[in-house]
Amino acid sequence: MNRNMPLKNKILKILDLAPPLKEILFSGRESAPKRIQIQQFLEARLRETFDENSSIPHMEWVIARDAILAFKNILSIRNEGIAGFSFLGYINDLVQQEHYHDIPLPSKGFIAELDHLLRGIMGKACIYSEKFPTFQKHEGRRAAVLRSKDLSRMMRIAGKFINAYPSGLDDKVIRQRSENKSRILRYFKASELEWENWKWHTRNIIRDADTMAALVKLTDEEYQAVKLARSYRIPFGITPYYLSLMDYETTGRRDAAVRAQVIPSLLYVTRMKELRDKNKKTMDFMLERDTSPIEGITRRYPGIVILKPVLTCPQICVYCQRNWEIEDACRPDAVLGEATMNKALQWISDTPEISEVLITGGDPLLLSNAKMENLLFRLSKITHIERIRIGTRMPVTLPQRITDALVRDINHFHHPGKREVVIVTHFEHPYEITPQSLEAVQRFRRYGINVYNQQVFTFYNSRKFESVALRKNLRLIGVTPYYTFSTKGKEETEDYQVPLVRLLQEQKEEARLMPGMLRTDEIVFNVPGLGKNYLRARQDHDIISILPDGRRVYEFHPWEKKLELADTYMYTDVSIYDYLQRLKAAGENLPDYRTIWYYY
Repeated sequence: MNRNMPLKNKILKILDLAPPLKEILFSGRESAPKRIQIQQFLEARLRETFDENSSIPHMEWVIARDAILAFKNILSIRNEGIAGFSFLGYINDLVQQEHYHDIPLPSKGFIAELDHLLRGIMGKACIYSEKFPTFQKHEGRRAAVLRSKDLSRMMRIAGKFINAYPSGLDDKVIRQRSENKSRILRYFKASELEWENWKWHTRNIIRDADTMAALVKLTDEEYQAVKLARSYRIPFGITPYYLSLMDYETTGRRDAAVRAQVIPSLLYVTRMKELRDKNKKTMDFMLERDTSPIEGITRRYPGIVILKPVLTCPQICVYCQRNWEIEDACRPDAVLGEATMNKALQWISDTPEISEVLITGGDPLLLSNAKMENLLFRLSKITHIERIRIGTRMPVTLPQRITDALVRDINHFHHPGKREVVIVTHFEHPYEITPQSLEAVQRFRRYGINVYNQQVFTFYNSRKFESVALRKNLRLIGVTPYYTFSTKGKEETEDYQVPLVRLLQEQKEEARLMPGMLRTDEIVFNVPGLGKNYLRARQDHDIISILPDGRRVYEFHPWEKKLELADTYMYTDVSIYDYLQRLKAAGENLPDYRTIWYYY
């Protein structure tokens, strides 16, 4: 008995969606001649999508066009070569072979990808209602009134999702966190006055599982992960303030994103140890060693450089880009030495093509006011520097640091018309937005200094309208959404990663419903060694394969591609199917995400 028959029957049933394709695949054993026949079939389908009398249902032609172009890419011999896998050859083997002894079995993710790809090509995605909205049958005021009702319906649906994500500005949450703060102060035998002193927080960073467990309840996995992280010397640390943002109990979903920021998973901890034991250089995912012309400087673009005066933070984000450089939270010897800093500043001065400096790290606001002011003073003396960005997470992790004195010192170098100073921070979830973070942001705003946000899109903030809820609350406290980053493909952060197409779906179907002032950010994938790739720009990336485990392979194009020669970058994404199964386990309704398959 062939144990693979149920699987084969499932594949044959999917192929029934596209009879011409099925006929081609059964026309012989060799895949080479089938490539030409399938390409001809796809060309004919593509022409039909633009035909006035097309048999493809209304608006399904858009999905069909995108699916056809994706399949054409996957069939390319060039793309098979760089992906190291032949999708056509694999499908041909699945159809032709009776027993799958010599080929990997297709995962449920692969089966789902094949099913949706063929549904898309054949105009059978069926994601639309069968009826047009009523207002399209009318004109004038009647059409406008009906259209308005339809728009209100859309926003009511969106509102149900948005309102499910509490903000740290909600009265009930504020009261709860007041209790959390009191519990933490009792533990440390500290006063309210000390709580408002940022240096008290940095002196009392929580670094171990037992201290944490005494202040909030931890799951067994959380406790074990923190314990292992410390034993393996993996960076870990949480400020007392940020700990107060966590719910005491572990049963709720509200603080999942907050906990996931700093409490590593067991997978993260074990992978980090493996990578460090193997070769620390492999952890430099963004290839900063290849883009650092001098110590303390990173340069990926013509007009801007990154300056890293300090390589530590008051608390460590699990998905940190520079976790390979950061040894521990608030490590005192992580500040760039004076001689090294002098050379870095001289390099900037000697490079007149640079007009903008991003001061980051680590978190540069760990520096004293005097050192921060001195650094800004020295940069301001370089005549070709027009903008200084300060990258800091302090408004989120330790808003007490944003004092009037600090802001005044920074503001000395903010001269509209001559030089701009801006703050770039990382709010990841509306639950992180608090009265304290609001006040920190407003301190900058009162001096005319703009604050921008870079969200890192992880599994823990990727639910329907979750990012919309964040942007909505950010605008209300005076922060402008700037970038939404796809979680990088670092091995240790595998369980934080989200399929690239979820970002596209979020922008097209959720952010698009909001007023323009809320959807000002750009979705990007930060390509190692190359820089930001704008995901909305279809011409900057291509799907080139789908692997047996259901993961898509993409080729990212460099930003310089029409300026000069540069290599492309291959990326194997997270399985859409696996991601959706995780959402389902977290209580999400999968039909809410049904269109995700039709983004490429």
